[in-house]
Amino acid sequence: MRHTLAVLVENRPGVLVHVSGLIARRAFNIESISAGHTEEPDMTRITIVVDGDERNIEQVVTQLSKLIDVIKIIDLTEEASIERELALIKVKATPETRSDIVDIVEIFRAKIVDINRETMVIELTGEERKIDALCQVLQDHGIVELVRTGKIALSRNPGAAKNKE
Repeated sequence: MRHTLAVLVENRPGVLVHVSGLIARRAFNIESISAGHTEEPDMTRITIVVDGDERNIEQVVTQLSKLIDVIKIIDLTEEASIERELALIKVKATPETRSDIVDIVEIFRAKIVDINRETMVIELTGEERKIDALCQVLQDHGIVELVRTGKIALSRNPGAAKNKE
């Protein structure tokens, strides 16, 4: 089962390497990892998506919690949460196909952020399956390049980040 872990850590050099290295040493494949500043300037939130059974995920959480720079770990898998991902998709766009692509972009509530004679770049923020669906539709037009941020997530629980464990 895929698990989304929100790991709150001290904002110091090397912490991301320690966290990802610990997971890799346990032979887990990190499906996505994203890190960024939080509302507190001395903290960073790392969102990690890993695949594993409950027992293995518990082991990872236990090992992560032993790292000195880790402040809190929340498994958002079973918790009410908001999850998003950002994708930039460069697609072939001839004058004949541009209007079709614009229609597709509007249906998905995406944005066209760049255009030239041969391509268009589309930006989409949403859940993973929404981005997957847009990519599938755009395949017919020819995806030239694709980049995705990986999942970021927040608990809907008002006090989830404030409780120190």
